[in-house]
Amino acid sequence: MDAPTNLLEFVVWDRLPFALMVIAVAFVGGRIAAKSLDALGERINERRLLLKQVSAVTRFVVLIIATVMVASSLFSFSSEALLAVSGSIAVALGFAFKDLLASLMAGLILLFDRPFQVGDRISFGDIYGEVVEIGLRAVRVQTLDDNLVSIPNHRFLNDTVSSANSGSLHQMCVFPFWIGCNEDIAMAKRIVYEATASSRYVFVDQPITVSVREGPVPNGAERFAVELKVKAYVFDGRYETAFGTDVTERVKSAFARRSIRTAGELEWRADATG
Repeated sequence: MDAPTNLLEFVVWDRLPFALMVIAVAFVGGRIAAKSLDALGERINERRLLLKQVSAVTRFVVLIIATVMVASSLFSFSSEALLAVSGSIAVALGFAFKDLLASLMAGLILLFDRPFQVGDRISFGDIYGEVVEIGLRAVRVQTLDDNLVSIPNHRFLNDTVSSANSGSLHQMCVFPFWIGCNEDIAMAKRIVYEATASSRYVFVDQPITVSVREGPVPNGAERFAVELKVKAYVFDGRYETAFGTDVTERVKSAFARRSIRTAGELEWRADATG
């Protein structure tokens, strides 16, 4: 007799309604708890990431508790029977749910090892965005273009991933600006600093630094220019794009008033004059 038939012999069919009720309660209750914690996090912004992390852990805890309750109530094994069928069941389940079990175990490792957390902004390969869910099978990342990308959990155990904020609301942002080598560098540096410091998105408890270097303009351009790179923290990672837009608009406007030419303007003038 094969393992599935042996397994059915140990099912206590009278307890099936209770097992189904446990599954239904766990499914509905887990979703309600997760959505409530997520909604509370949106209302209490300074606790948003913490509540999202609690929500992720809650889903796993509910799953484990429901699984144990269903298994203990629905099956009745003697010690001899358990030894007889456990090996074949384990092999059968291992082959049938190999990828799912690998992702589930990887999800548990991600929750407790914490290379990143729900709410973090991560870079994984060519994907960058906010972790909105660490699920049973996959991590879901919302990119800056509002695309929802699902990445299997087990991939994070072998590939490199970087977190921009590591559980904090604020995160570092880097904005480069390129000007001509003969422009007023001191004035440009002051403009970049003041534009960043006066932004409504800047996190004032962290320092703002502006570095200067000379080199070729990126993206294949051969012309040399001066790079002004400002590093500052946004008070909430969700406003990273708005922060960059605000700083760029302020810098470009101030450069125009001070007649400071950017690398793009230099390239355009060079092409226009032949």
